[in-house]
Amino acid sequence: MGRADATALPEADLRSASLVDADDVAALLSEMGYPCDVHDAAQRIRAIIDNDRQALVVARCGGVVCGLLALDFMYYLPLGTTTCRITALVVRNDAQGRGLGRQLLREAERRARFGGAARLEITSGSQRTDAHAFYKACGYSDGTLRFIKRLGDA
Repeated sequence: MGRADATALPEADLRSASLVDADDVAALLSEMGYPCDVHDAAQRIRAIIDNDRQALVVARCGGVVCGLLALDFMYYLPLGTTTCRITALVVRNDAQGRGLGRQLLREAERRARFGGAARLEITSGSQRTDAHAFYKACGYSDGTLRFIKRLGDA
């Protein structure tokens, strides 16, 4: 598909995801490189709904879900404050470059402030250089390196 033209999308309808969004969430996560079927997406949505320290937002443009945002609020011991981490931010390929990502980041900032977070952070795979440039253009700065050790099926 590739990027759409530079025509801005109208302001998106942003709302908390529900189980009826499982098909759209599955498609967006798969597009992001995290294969997911509708059943898995429904389980993931349920896990977020059941956790008051997490949020999942879907963005509808023209009646179609074009993006999502997932947030996790955590107490950050070194600073003695709450940090809000963006655990997923994805915009459909055909809607990229048209302002939806910025709308989702503004929503993340709004929800983080409302939830008492002192800071907002996002991690991004080292291969996602376009995303890195986007985050920097939106006022995010390089943070620390994150190291990961896979623990099998846990």
